[in-house]
Amino acid sequence: MRVAVIGPGAMGNLFAYLLSRNPSAQTLLLDNNRERAEKIAREGLFVEGVSGEHHLRPAIFLDAAAAGPVDLAILCVKGPDTFEACRGTAPLFRPGTPLLTLQNGMGNLEEIERALGPGHALGGTTSMGATVLDLNRIRHAGWGETVVGEADGSRSSRVESVLGLFQGAGLQISHTDNLQGLLWSKLVINVGINALTALTRLHNGELPRHAGTRWVMEQAVGEAVRVSRALGVRLLYDRPEDKVASVCEATAGNVASMLQDVLKEKRTEVRQINGVVVRLGAEAGIPTPVNEVLENLVSTLEESYAQRIRT
Repeated sequence: MRVAVIGPGAMGNLFAYLLSRNPSAQTLLLDNNRERAEKIAREGLFVEGVSGEHHLRPAIFLDAAAAGPVDLAILCVKGPDTFEACRGTAPLFRPGTPLLTLQNGMGNLEEIERALGPGHALGGTTSMGATVLDLNRIRHAGWGETVVGEADGSRSSRVESVLGLFQGAGLQISHTDNLQGLLWSKLVINVGINALTALTRLHNGELPRHAGTRWVMEQAVGEAVRVSRALGVRLLYDRPEDKVASVCEATAGNVASMLQDVLKEKRTEVRQINGVVVRLGAEAGIPTPVNEVLENLVSTLEESYAQRIRT
């Protein structure tokens, strides 16, 4: 099975390594960063962390036409980059070849279809954790389950193919017949964690331990839950606030992706996470003042990196 990972950042490189453990998989990388691609091609990819230390030499391409057709593509770019990352990748896709998104936030399925046309997007989430250490070096920060599903809830042949691929690599993966519920459930968790870590520079586990961050977390999550219910979404758990707190504890030492972006002075996914709650809340008549504040504060951080006071 030929698999292309689009976007060799933290999660992309992690899945490139993990899927390489399946002897039936041939994994390649597609990148738009020439410096990173040349470094990976020259030196290989290094992985350290909870899965041990590993060095591999995946094939990496700057051009989809040079990479050629694949049986599966996995999109691992940040939400704001989805459309641009998908443009020009048509040579990867045979009829029926799925593009699996494991990204944070909402709107990625729609952006994939806007770039490639209908029929390619396959949705999913992952609880795996990874951090970039260098252009060709990552830390595997934690294990977790990956869940995939079709928009119509069916257990299609391409879902079965993805399940088999991941299981063959020894990974925990399952199917959902409630894709919107899955994506919203992950969104609710990200709403409670990501922006708060970006603003406070705390590890995940610290957020529930402080009265102030615990209050903001509960308020932001409550707003997201009310919006999801107004839209008729069936979440995967009954007590979302408790679920977010338990995720914080389970990933206590993790540096959330939005905090990683702020520390590296990069664009964040706050508009695809808290911003989605604000926009859809406005359409549904649901007030979302806490998420609006979080979105505006993180957006201001992004816009003012050059003006930041440094000691």
